[in-house]
Amino acid sequence: MKTILHIIRKELLQFRRDPKMFSISFIAPIFQLLVLGYAANLDVTDLPTVVCDLDRSAASRELLRTFTNSGYFELAWDVTRMEDVDPYIETGKASIAILVPRGFGDRLIAGRPAELQVIADGSDANSATIGLGYASALTAVYSRNVILRRLERLGRDAQPARIDPEVRVWYNPELKSRNFMVPGILGLLLLVMTMMLTSLAIVKEKEVGTMEQLVVTPIRPYQLIIGKLAPFTLIGLVDIVLILLVAAFWFNVPVRGSVPLLFGLCVVFLMTTLGLGLLVSTLSRTQQQAMITSAFFVMLPMNFLSGFIFPIENMPELIQYITYLLPPRYFFVILRGLFLKGVGLEQLWDEVVILSLMGVAILTLSALRFRKKLG
Repeated sequence: MKTILHIIRKELLQFRRDPKMFSISFIAPIFQLLVLGYAANLDVTDLPTVVCDLDRSAASRELLRTFTNSGYFELAWDVTRMEDVDPYIETGKASIAILVPRGFGDRLIAGRPAELQVIADGSDANSATIGLGYASALTAVYSRNVILRRLERLGRDAQPARIDPEVRVWYNPELKSRNFMVPGILGLLLLVMTMMLTSLAIVKEKEVGTMEQLVVTPIRPYQLIIGKLAPFTLIGLVDIVLILLVAAFWFNVPVRGSVPLLFGLCVVFLMTTLGLGLLVSTLSRTQQQAMITSAFFVMLPMNFLSGFIFPIENMPELIQYITYLLPPRYFFVILRGLFLKGVGLEQLWDEVVILSLMGVAILTLSALRFRKKLG
């Protein structure tokens, strides 16, 4: 144990003597969380909209006010000819175009169906889909209000049958995508920081020749592995504390579940990230090789295929099977369950078991390969 403690002390001294490592380990995660917390936002509001109102009636103006007051559309441009709409969509200045034909108000007064055209820029499929959904919902509300006013004006006692749904959203009532993204960013940063730092630190020892000096000493391989990985485990735990503080007090995303359980499961996930970093170090001879291997063969596939942004259910069936081999798939479910739903091991036990088995397997295989390389 004394030997392991001496190795840990050596690693911490090297870490303290390198100011860049301190910045990368503690300042960079906070900076990345702040940037990603604001940038990784799937909420769609204030869509730039161009309007072509050929009717210029009270009914058309009321309809456009309905769009403006919703907060989803920003009526930025008003044109008088339909052909003038095209340049705004083609250049990307406007995401949505609303065209109100002549006779719109007269048709409503006469009780006949009135047409309305909504054009969306499909180059941004997410914004277009959400914008068209908002437009359909607002038009339906406006249409219902027109029908009710017409019945009242005609003096009819009978009201049209309608359904008033009582909609409730659990766990994220305001439907803020930030509440969904921030827990995932915690897992993403843990993956990037601990794996990258572990692989680079060990490869750096090879480049400067100190690894060979350690090999010829009486230090046993398991002592060297534990001594190398323990400091990065501590760095990961400190990063977890810093990220949780920013998430709770800056982004107002509280942890509804057990904080000790969250730390315990983060340690389980660290077994996989440290194991992957150790594995990358055995495959790389230089720090450049380690960075390229980590970025292109580990982090990018895990980020895109683990459900961090894109729903796994929407992926092709073959890709869905591949995602079962990625530890972040299970860790993101755990994080969002603890952050948003406040659930415990009773609901997360299957993800916890699979993640634990993966962590033990990856760390063991990486340690055996590292030990073989030392030999």
